[in-house]
Amino acid sequence: MHQRLVLFDLDGTLVDRQSALSNAVTGLCRARALPPAAEQWLRTELVDRANAADFARLRQAFGLEVPAEDLWQEYVDRMSSGVTCRPEVLKGLARLRAAAWTIGIITNGAGDIQRAKLVRTGLAALVDGVAVSGDLEIRKPDLRLFELAVSRCGLSLASGGWMVGDNAAGDIGGGQQAGLRTIWLRGRPWPAGLPAAHHVVDDVTDAITILLTETE
Repeated sequence: MHQRLVLFDLDGTLVDRQSALSNAVTGLCRARALPPAAEQWLRTELVDRANAADFARLRQAFGLEVPAEDLWQEYVDRMSSGVTCRPEVLKGLARLRAAAWTIGIITNGAGDIQRAKLVRTGLAALVDGVAVSGDLEIRKPDLRLFELAVSRCGLSLASGGWMVGDNAAGDIGGGQQAGLRTIWLRGRPWPAGLPAAHHVVDDVTDAITILLTETE
């Protein structure tokens, strides 16, 4: 009997990062009167992830006078205030908790911005443990990040569980390596040679339904 543990990816799985990113970049560039080329640079460089070093590079590339720390903090504020988690996702997680599931979040990214998203969306109150790659400078699919996420939930990988995410290599490949059963949110190309996920869904709410069915 597997323990009732599920780890979720954050960006692109529980929350919509892309629309928040677009709005944050637009707002930042308008507020700081940055040139169009700087805005395009940000959209390209931040497409998968962002950290403070990106804004140091932006400042240098375009000769900006504003401190990189100020640009980064404004970006963090705009992203965290703009990111959303749909009500049906929050309700689904609450149902998992009511069914005695332990819920963890394992995410690549900078610690300050990822935790700000969790608080802003209400996810922080629904999860038992969080592991962010920026805290340790390791990224999914590194097994150590999965071990950290599970330990922060007060459990052990040895007893199994589930991993849900949209990144085939990082989430599904990493979850498989950690001995977890996996649910993939389709969308990105599936890499050749990677074993199939246990389930493939179009929406994270479908994944939650599968997990609830497992324990009914």
